[in-house]
This record gives sequence, C-alpha cells and structure tokens, in this order.
Amino acid sequence: MEQKQSRFSRRSVALFWLALVAVVIGVLIYFEQVAVLYVLASISLMVLLLVVGFSDLEKISRDKAEGFAGNSD
Repeated sequence: MEQKQSRFSRRSVALFWLALVAVVIGVLIYFEQVAVLYVLASISLMVLLLVVGFSDLEKISRDKAEGFAGNSD
C-alpha cells in the first residue's frame, strides 16, 4: 500500500500553529482583550486535560516509548 507524502513535515505544521497562536495572543494583549484571552486559556486548558484524561497510556509499549526518545542503545 502506498503512503501519501505530506507537503509539510509534522515539525513545520507544529511551528505554524505555534506562530499562529503567538500572533493571536499578541493581538489580544495589544488590544487589551484580557477577558477573551482568559476564556480562551480556560477552554484550551480544559481541552488539554480532556486529551490527557482520555489518552490510553497503558497500550504504549516500553519499546515504542524508547524509540520516540531517540535512544537506539
């Protein structure tokens, strides 16, 4: 089965999202929209906690976790 090649790497996509979030936060601070920033921070924290809460960490084997860390000893 043939794998599709993405135009951008995962790192590039992550950096794009990081830059976009930084710009949005900077604009909200510049225009003194602290209430909106507070709501967005609360929602994003709730989403992060839900992702961590529903992640199934027991199914990840130790070999896979070591491979992600870059240790190939």
